[in-house]
Formats: sequence, C-alpha cells, structure tokens
Amino acid sequence: MEKLVSFVTCAIVLAACSRKPAPIEQQTTPKVVPADGQGQATEPRVGPNPGVPVETAPPNVPTNKPAFAGQTRANAVHTKAAIKIDEVAKDLDQPWAIAFLPDRRMLVTEKHEGRLVLLGTDGKKLNVAGVPKVDGRDQSGLLAVTLAPDYEKSQLIYLSYSEKREGGNGLAVARAKLVDGAAPKLDQLKVIFRMQPTLDSTKHSGGRMLFAPDGMLYVVLGERSIIEGRVQAQDLKSHFGKIVRIQPDGSVPKDNPFVDKPEARPEIWSLGHRNVLGVALDDKKRLWVAEMGPRGGDEINLVERGKDYGWPTIGYGEEYSGEPIHKTTQAPGMEQPVYYWDPVISPGALMIYSGQVFPEWKGNLFVAGLSSKALIRLVLENDRVIGEERLLADRETRIRDVVQGPDGAIYVLTDGGGAKVWKLTPA
Repeated sequence: MEKLVSFVTCAIVLAACSRKPAPIEQQTTPKVVPADGQGQATEPRVGPNPGVPVETAPPNVPTNKPAFAGQTRANAVHTKAAIKIDEVAKDLDQPWAIAFLPDRRMLVTEKHEGRLVLLGTDGKKLNVAGVPKVDGRDQSGLLAVTLAPDYEKSQLIYLSYSEKREGGNGLAVARAKLVDGAAPKLDQLKVIFRMQPTLDSTKHSGGRMLFAPDGMLYVVLGERSIIEGRVQAQDLKSHFGKIVRIQPDGSVPKDNPFVDKPEARPEIWSLGHRNVLGVALDDKKRLWVAEMGPRGGDEINLVERGKDYGWPTIGYGEEYSGEPIHKTTQAPGMEQPVYYWDPVISPGALMIYSGQVFPEWKGNLFVAGLSSKALIRLVLENDRVIGEERLLADRETRIRDVVQGPDGAIYVLTDGGGAKVWKLTPA
C-alpha cells in the first residue's frame, strides 16, 4: 500500500513539474488611491517595455497637456550593462546629503538630529563636533554639505540648514574648517547667507548647493509651502522660490541679474520655483534643477540667468485637495520645464553622470525618487528627454540623494531611519 501511495505521489509531482508555468503578464490597470498629502493621488505604475512610456498610470490632471512633444511620459529605455549593488554604509538616521572628501571618505548629514557624520571607507562612522544648532522639525534640519573648490588647501566645507529665529525659521548657509582626526570638529564656523524673510514654516526650504567652475556658489531655495510664502515665489523682494548665486564668502557677484534693481534681493539668480531639491551642472557648465511639484507637476528645469520659471502662476499639478492652482500651463515671459511628471516621482536630488564606469550613462540625468522609490534615469538629446528608466525600483526604498563618486561609481543614499549608502558599479 505504501509503495502504491509513493508511486501516485511521484506521478503527481512529475506531472506538475512537466507543465509549463503560466505566463506572467504586466499589470497595466492603474491603481487609484485617495490623495494623502504626499504628492500623488494616482499611484505611479511603471511599464517595462521599450517603445512605450515608462509611466502607465493616468495623470492627476488629465486636462493639462504638454507644451511640446516629449515634455512628459518619455518612452522606456533599459540599461544594457548588468549592475552590481554594494552596501557601503548602513544605520544612518534620516540622512539628507553626501559629499566626498579627496581620500574617498564621505561626509553625510543627518537631518533631524543635526548631525554631520564622517564616514570611513570601511563604513565606520564618526560624529563631527561643532555643527550649528538646527530646527529639526518635519522637512527642516541639517540639509546639504559641500566642499569648497579649494578644500585640499583650505579644508573649508559648507552646510545648509534650517535656522531657528525669532518669529519662525529660515534656511542658512554656513562655512567652517573641518579639523580632521580621531575626534573631528568644525572650526571658525561663520554664517554667510540667510534666506529672507523669516517665516514660521517647516517645509520647502530647498537647500542643495553647488559650486560652479567660476567659483560662485548656487543655493536653491523653496517657497516655504504655506500660502504666505508661495505668493512670494515671483517677488524679487523675497528669497522664497529662488535660486541664489553668491561668492564663497557670501558676498554678491557684480554680474547677478538683479543687483541694480531697486528693492530686489541682489543674490537672486532665477525665480518662480516651488521646492528645488536637486541641482547639477552639465558638460557645458549649464545649471539643471529638479523641482518637487504639488499633486502632479514635478519638474526638470534648465535654469538661465534672471528667468522666471512660473510658480505659482503656471504649472502642471493641482492642490493636494484636488483644487486647481494654476489657470494655465503656459504664460508669456515664463519658462517651460524641460520635463515634468504626473503622477509625481518626488525628486530628492539630481546628478548628471560624467564618469567612465558606465559609458552608456554618460550625460544622463539621475534623479533620486522619494515617493517613487526608484533611481530615475533620463536620456537627453538636444536638451529634450527621449528616454526614462526606473532603476532600483525592486528594492521599494525611498532614495534621498545620488552622487557620482571620485571613482566614477554612482552612490545612492536611501531615506529614513536605518538608511544606507549603496554603490553602483557594472557587474
């Protein structure tokens, strides 16, 4: 009897194994969820097939139409090289930014606690003393870190952070000398720029920084989210919703576009931005930014001197409540985004790849995706997006920063508690 049972069991198993598995079809039906204040009512869905848009979910605002072909929903592209992902650091607490030192150690900011971490090549962490006190609530805290162009001589670094003030808070930029060693610290710290006016808001400070080849420092600034701040995004008397350009000591360059305009903040380089969270230079030394939109309307912009990028007058999104923000998507004297997303990806950072490790990625834009939980790759041709790819989406992890390392590898900083640094190289 036992032999008969065993024979029947084996026959069943062999029959099951001989059957071909049912094909797995891509799920293309969009999943619609209620608006939750995180920037999307429609959950993004990513299609894997070349020749069709990577985004398959319906837009939040279907009445908005692109100003030109390819401005949104670019066709999917796929990286040919296999990618190896190594974890080089872990257990970071709400990190926001990475900056490499010349010896390939990293400085990492931890937003809410206002910590600056010196991360060794072996993954070991040292806290840097002397960091200024921050307002660490909500989206505020210790934000970007970048090195002075002459760091190897000066040891100067720059920090952006949310500064507590009477009547509210505001973004500040400070520079200090990094004193290295077993107990690293900041010395000679000095605030070189303060966003004005002061406002009681914990959102949309911006904060990313970038040195240009001419030695000037760009700082990107949000419009503070609340209506009182939003309405100042195109007001030259306010820093809100602007990109500013300053000298390394905080003084104003004489060739800034509004230095001779009465009542204008002389640091302003461009205006009409919502919440810029990514900034990068291309091989022509032009300034590109990634901006977080409302519900729909995340943008990539190519920024030029003195131009108005439209917020809140024009745009491609809507309020989180579903109410309209803009009367139109286009207006005279206001610039169009090179690319926009609806549903949003929630861009956290921007990098333009210039290394040799991934030849097929050279000149591509990489965007750290927060709500989209992906590393978004954009392929450009004649300043237009011709392809989009969502990398690392299988990890289902919010990405806060992306940088190119001195070795040409790409380093990805994840978001939240217990965050990690991943190193991407060809397999």
